[in-house]
Amino acid sequence: MSNQTPTPRLSTGIPRLDELLNGGLLPGKMTVVLGATGIGKSQLGIQFANAGKTQEGEPGFFFDMTSRGDSQNHFDYANRLANWSLKPMPIERLKDPEWLWDRQHSRFDIVHPFEKTGKRVTRGDLDTDEYREWQTELTRKLDVTIRFFYGNFIHGARRCIIDGLEPTDKPSESFQFDMFEYLYHQILKKDADWVARDLLRVQYRKYEEQVKKHHYNHEHLGCLVLCTTKETMLEDLISRPLDSGDILSNANTIILMGKIREGMKMGRAMYVAKHRGSACEESIVPFEIDEQGLQLLS
Repeated sequence: MSNQTPTPRLSTGIPRLDELLNGGLLPGKMTVVLGATGIGKSQLGIQFANAGKTQEGEPGFFFDMTSRGDSQNHFDYANRLANWSLKPMPIERLKDPEWLWDRQHSRFDIVHPFEKTGKRVTRGDLDTDEYREWQTELTRKLDVTIRFFYGNFIHGARRCIIDGLEPTDKPSESFQFDMFEYLYHQILKKDADWVARDLLRVQYRKYEEQVKKHHYNHEHLGCLVLCTTKETMLEDLISRPLDSGDILSNANTIILMGKIREGMKMGRAMYVAKHRGSACEESIVPFEIDEQGLQLLS
């Protein structure tokens, strides 16, 4: 029998939601939140990230995958809900690996690597030349991506929120899903030493002692993925197949957020559709968004 103490569950920052999840989210696993634009996903992301301050001593961070310039309002939500001024990562500098070990140059709250690309998210939107250019752009962004995640993890962050995934008819046609697959398998599910090797490459031996000194356990990381859907009504989200797309099949927990009809009025509610390895309350729970953020109702 193992004598290891189980890693505590990760609080969502919303006590009633933690109750629904039988104590919170499981570390080392992925949670996917599905819902239409404006339903409250980013507010949930802010509250989950901010809860890291209390539980791990470090807030989480945001990787915004939006590629067409539409802001997810992270800065405004963080200021308003948590009095938190997000520190963005400057994409065009921080090339020197010496800066990795300096918290000031590696611990950032948010990055938006595709902010100025103006590209759509599916292959069908591009001709052959545009597709090649976009593939080259993705390759350049991978270095930024690895550095952002690794730099945050080695300085104590344990929660990442991946936002801005847009709906597509076929996930295999989406550049965003290509990028996410890389994030999930080559960064989040990979031993810290190998992530460092991917980042430092030929300079790895030079910094091997620093890598060992800044080791983290990838099985303690929490990942919240916020996906926009075409469906707005919660009942439509509940009825859609959950095994479509690699993100949903790899998710340990799936939370659905949508509109509900209450007589002659519309409201909002959420439903935990999947929560592997744990008991889970089978309730459709109304919620509202106020000055404190997302609040589940009795």
